[in-house]
Amino acid sequence: MDLNKAQVIGRITQDLELKQTPNGQNVLSFSVATNRNWVDWSGNKQEQVEFHNIVLWWKLAEIAMQYCGKWRRVFIEGRLQTRTWEAQDWTKRYKTEIVWENMIMLDSKNENTESNSFSNENASPAIRKSSPKQEEEISIEDIPF
Repeated sequence: MDLNKAQVIGRITQDLELKQTPNGQNVLSFSVATNRNWVDWSGNKQEQVEFHNIVLWWKLAEIAMQYCGKWRRVFIEGRLQTRTWEAQDWTKRYKTEIVWENMIMLDSKNENTESNSFSNENASPAIRKSSPKQEEEISIEDIPF
């Protein structure tokens, strides 16, 4: 049995911009920053920041546009996917992303402790995992970024 699952809790690092593929599918791409803090052997405090590329498709992309924004704290769960393409200088490029399966907003717009959850299982039939739309192959040419 294989498992491809990634879970990240962090803050959205940029203003969100909803885009569409040439065939009309909504896509939202952004990064989430996570921090790791520790004390090294010398007793000095250390911090490391990682940036994770996140991709949301279909209805969840629209919902995220309404409720998420820069610096909002989110829990993202999904699968890892690496895209490859050839750049203009003929070099091969790679980008590894977390493709959404579940998202929980950990702070509300009013900064209270309320959380909001959106997942593929709770989504309308048009965006559920079993949807034929999601199972069709997406060409690299269809991605607008």
